[in-house]
Amino acid sequence: MRGPLLAAAGGAMGGAGGPLARTIRAKLTAALQPTHLEVRDDSPRHGGPPGAETHFGVLVVSGRFAGLPLLQRHRLVHEALRAELAGPLHALQVIARTPQQWQSDPHAPPAPPCLGGSKR
Repeated sequence: MRGPLLAAAGGAMGGAGGPLARTIRAKLTAALQPTHLEVRDDSPRHGGPPGAETHFGVLVVSGRFAGLPLLQRHRLVHEALRAELAGPLHALQVIARTPQQWQSDPHAPPAPPCLGGSKR
């Protein structure tokens, strides 16, 4: 079961989510001006307590990614979330696409299964 999807399209920011989800959304919006942004809280799938906000997946569609290799796109996302990755955010799945890539294939791959932690 996937966690709640907290999406913002076309710059609209509405949506729910805990404090870390809102911070992730705000920081990625400020740093990358995405045309599409999805923030998914996968924490419940990883055996933590309710409301833990430790595992997230993000799908970021931004013109800032044009001409950049995948590694550099991920670095931009990680740089925007540096403080969170050093603290409460334990795991982050990143899908980083240009608007053209998103237009040709507007689907996100499924979240990977949990392979560790308290589930073993």
